[in-house]
Amino acid sequence: MPEILNHTQFASGQYLEICQGDITRETTDAIVNAANSHLMHGGGVAAAISSRGGEAIDRESREWVEANGPVTHGKPAVTSGGNLPCKYVIHAVGPIWGSGDEDAKLREAILGSLTTAGALEARSIAFPAISTGIYGFPVDHAAQIFMQTFKEYFEHNPNSSLNTIRIVLFDDMTAASFSKAFQKEYVTSE
Repeated sequence: MPEILNHTQFASGQYLEICQGDITRETTDAIVNAANSHLMHGGGVAAAISSRGGEAIDRESREWVEANGPVTHGKPAVTSGGNLPCKYVIHAVGPIWGSGDEDAKLREAILGSLTTAGALEARSIAFPAISTGIYGFPVDHAAQIFMQTFKEYFEHNPNSSLNTIRIVLFDDMTAASFSKAFQKEYVTSE
C-alpha cells in the first residue's frame, strides 16, 4: 500500500488522495500511464508499467495504435492491466515542455483520462505525475494544474462513476511538490 500524504473529500462525495509509492502495485480499477503518442513504453513510468504488466500491455498498445493511429492529449488509449492488479491502463499523452500550450495539453490529458475512466465505469483511478519526467514539465506547475483540474472535473461531473482519484508519486521531491499544491488548493481555501 502506498503512503497517503494528503486526502480530501469533494462536496460531491468523491475522494482525492496524494500518495507516495509504486503505481504498478495499485489496486485501483484503472491506472494512468504517462505515455508517448505511439505507445512505445521505453522509459520512466511507461517502462515500469509495461515491464510489470507483461506482454499483454505491449501487444494491446500496438493493436490500439494500428487501429486508431497516434494517441492525442485529449483522447487516451486503453489496454487491460495485463499482470498488474488494476483492470485497465489508460495511456495518456502529456505535453513536452517547450512544445507550446503545455498547460492546456496537460489539462486535456488529465480530463481525457478521467472521462475515459468514467466511460469504463471505473470507481477508482491512480495517476502518475504526467509529463514531469523526461518531458520536462516543471513539477510544481504540473501539480497545480492537477489539483485545479480534479476540482473542476468533479464540479462539472458530480455523478461520475469515479469515487477515488489517487496520485501516486515515486520520489520525495515530486511528492513534496504535489503535497504543497494540495495544501494550497484544498486546505487554505476551506
